[in-house]
Amino acid sequence: MTHVSPDLLRRFDIPGPRYTSYPTANRFVEAFTAADYAQALAQRKAGRAALAQPLSLYVHLPFCESLCYFCACNKIITKHHDRAAPYLRLLAREVDLHTALLGVGQAVTQLHLGGGTPTFLSDEELRTLMAMLRRGFALAPGAEQSIEVDPRTVDGKRLEVLAGLGFNRISFGVQDFDAEVQKAVQRIQPAEQVFALMREARRVGFDSINVDLIYGLPRQTALTFARTLEQVRELRPDRIALYGYAHLPQRFKPQRRIIAIELPGAGGKLDMLSQSLAAFEDAGYDYIGMDHFALPGDALSVAKRQGRLHRNFQGYSTQPDCDLIGLGVSAIGRVGATYSQNAKTMEEYRDHIEQGRLPVVRGLALSRDDLARRAVIMALMCQGQVLFESIEVAWLLDFKSYFAGELEQLDELADQGLVVMDEAGIQVTASGWFLVRAVAMVFDRYLQAGRNRAMFSRII
Repeated sequence: MTHVSPDLLRRFDIPGPRYTSYPTANRFVEAFTAADYAQALAQRKAGRAALAQPLSLYVHLPFCESLCYFCACNKIITKHHDRAAPYLRLLAREVDLHTALLGVGQAVTQLHLGGGTPTFLSDEELRTLMAMLRRGFALAPGAEQSIEVDPRTVDGKRLEVLAGLGFNRISFGVQDFDAEVQKAVQRIQPAEQVFALMREARRVGFDSINVDLIYGLPRQTALTFARTLEQVRELRPDRIALYGYAHLPQRFKPQRRIIAIELPGAGGKLDMLSQSLAAFEDAGYDYIGMDHFALPGDALSVAKRQGRLHRNFQGYSTQPDCDLIGLGVSAIGRVGATYSQNAKTMEEYRDHIEQGRLPVVRGLALSRDDLARRAVIMALMCQGQVLFESIEVAWLLDFKSYFAGELEQLDELADQGLVVMDEAGIQVTASGWFLVRAVAMVFDRYLQAGRNRAMFSRII
């Protein structure tokens, strides 16, 4: 792993998209309706034989028992577990609306349960959910099935249940082991609990175990975070997702409970990032990109070495570029050349489902320019390079002419050592890989035109 200089990190500590999609979700419009989404599903079915494109499923389970102050997810805080059963019935009807258009038994190679807290559901409710999905879709042999897990909601027996249901990848939300930081964000979970769960997860035999960490939280310092990093090294998860906390209380109401003066400054965040990069390198992790690390034998590291990385709404993936069906309140999907998002409130979501309508309330039909730029941005984000000829052949354009302005902007990034350009294409350097969002932003037409960067999290 190549160390990137603190000066370079500081220079690019700017807001920018994470590019789990392009165009980004803030470009979705209400003019894209459920009827447009239904047409995209019908087109997928009509072209299925020739398309042979795999399908991915995302199910949003919004319930949480308690509020974490840093959270920016769409969630419902409740201790009433009886709210899950009616929601599962709505999900079942949403699945039926999809299979009416797609047909029953479409092959699924990737399934992800997110939230909220998916493990808010009881074991029996999770069984009901999986049976429902299997009735509507055909989970392929060896399909990647992942679930986000709040360590406070599971024990060894629950992990056995998850494995029995077919889940082979799990992600533990740790964030920070320091007791004072946990108090400041209202997420108390002793390190001993997480260590015990990690041992159980290993015993059960999950293919890959991820741990989420956040730097930049209130009361964090370089010293306290160094202790957390040492504990994570002891845990030795297969993957680590390290996110910089984005304090946007004007957008995310829970964050208003965070005491702003307790947040580390930009210098403190930079120190925590630098020490994290060094700690994970020393521990033998590969830097995948965009805050993600993996052990060399993990499928994500293998995919990066072989040039097979992809990116979707859940982040980096080993799965081929595929259509994604989002189920549940606020879920985002991608089918063909369209993006779509379901209603964000439970009331609106329920209203659509009970009236027999797909709950899509906004989205986007991508233009040819969107698709060409998406190809460039995803090549940068996933492979770290763009070959001009591949884009020219796929989109019937002259790269140097079509992206003349963008190539001029890249000259400055080349001078700063982030990219190397020649007649054949653009190559992100080892240092530039740590700041690949800044490179990708050059090709974002909406961002360049609107300069509306303040709404995004910071790159560092």
